[in-house]
Amino acid sequence: MPLSRLVTLIVGLIVILALSLWLIDSLSRLYWQLSYSPLLGNLLLLLLVLLIGGLVAAFVYYVLILQAGEKRSRQQRRPATTAKIPAAKSDAASTTLQAVKQQVAQIQDEVARQALLSKSREIELTLTRGEIQVVVFGTGSAGKTSLVNAIMGRMVGQVNAPMGTTQVGETYCLRLKGLQRKILITDTPGILEAGVEGTEREQLARELATSADLLLFVVDNDLRRSEYEPLRSLAEIGKRSLLVLNKTDLYTEEDQESILARLRQRVRGFIAPNDVVAIAANPQPAQLETGETFQPEADIVPLLRRMAAILRAEGEDLVADNILLQSLRLGEEARNLIDMQRRRQADKIVDRFQWIGAGVVSVTPLPVVDLLATAAVNAQMVVEIGKIYGCELNIERGKELALSLAKTIASLGIVKGAIQLISTALQFHVATFVIGRAIQGVTVAYLTRIAGKSFIEYFRHDQDWGDGGMTEVVKEQFKLNRRDEFIKAFIQEAIARVVQPLTNNSEVTEPDQEANN
Repeated sequence: MPLSRLVTLIVGLIVILALSLWLIDSLSRLYWQLSYSPLLGNLLLLLLVLLIGGLVAAFVYYVLILQAGEKRSRQQRRPATTAKIPAAKSDAASTTLQAVKQQVAQIQDEVARQALLSKSREIELTLTRGEIQVVVFGTGSAGKTSLVNAIMGRMVGQVNAPMGTTQVGETYCLRLKGLQRKILITDTPGILEAGVEGTEREQLARELATSADLLLFVVDNDLRRSEYEPLRSLAEIGKRSLLVLNKTDLYTEEDQESILARLRQRVRGFIAPNDVVAIAANPQPAQLETGETFQPEADIVPLLRRMAAILRAEGEDLVADNILLQSLRLGEEARNLIDMQRRRQADKIVDRFQWIGAGVVSVTPLPVVDLLATAAVNAQMVVEIGKIYGCELNIERGKELALSLAKTIASLGIVKGAIQLISTALQFHVATFVIGRAIQGVTVAYLTRIAGKSFIEYFRHDQDWGDGGMTEVVKEQFKLNRRDEFIKAFIQEAIARVVQPLTNNSEVTEPDQEANN
């Protein structure tokens, strides 16, 4: 009972007693004054008894009836389940999901948009269902299904089967005494299986593992590198894991301790020593002296105890952490899709303006190849790229950025390198009489491309050139755009867009000049 209510009851009781004493004294005096009439005296006595009884009854009603009503009210206000995700993490997950929905609205690909919306709804359902997802993960021969069978206490899958039996994630429900949440145990396909189908099943297993609240990573011997790497990568994204050494009935006690010691050493730093547990999920049958076959019971008690301790102590945090992780991963996926979409749009702008610049220079050749002369073209390109990334720039700001980048390209000697690169690539494809103009035009297109690609990186990183500044970005783009496979494709397109029109114009001009002569 609250302290304020207790004080109120005590004060009320004192007031009731004081009033009762005052009434008794007053009515006793009146009774003696009316003693000449026994009837009136008895009526006053009855009135006194009724009044005191009413006060006592009111007090009892308040203490018992109202308190019971208050208890019922508290029960009605209490949530249906006592399991509650920590508020801070739940709010963070909800905020992230709202941000994801806003990002998803920007995705133009209908299939990708619906897929992300479906994932966000699944995470929202997880927030309300209150289930703990335990995923059993490992190679196909480690005994994952046998472990699930032993945990459930009944046959829920095929055991002693060849690798690849578990084709999809199979989930079973389990209740743990003292834990409000339901536990869902999922058996996954084995990893490290051969063939295309094996690779696809492993991908499914990894996806299930990344959605787990608690991961049981099952091995039957020391960790191989191919097992260590996925275990480490799952730990790095925050997966709470138990490393389970199965098939201990096949080892002597000394060998078992030796393997456990090596396992604990290998995972030191991301899995605690007491989270490396030895079990025998499906012990091999033994031959008795009488000739009968004896089937030992599964020995998984150490694992069950450790699981129970973790889920009781950390269950709510595990669920909250996993929901937040899934929300963040979904947000990252949405951002990547939006980034790819923006890059495709920006690449189209760069492709368009590089050939516009080439056309301008081909029509009016310059003494030297100089991006400063095409600054107006590049300024408009910068403005349009910025708009795709949500940055509204005026043409003056675009020209300022274009000139700055052009000066950087010139200072790095990229113009000279580009001319040599383009000249070498064009010498076998271009007639002598148009070679000079063609080199200028195609080189300007190539440099405009490097400038445009550099600006895409600038806007992708929120108008930031990064630690290396503009110079490093330009160098990286020049390196990426001088690869042989790109140059071959670029020259073929340049011939069609720049060289061929120049050749056709020259062929038309020469007959006209001859006719005039």
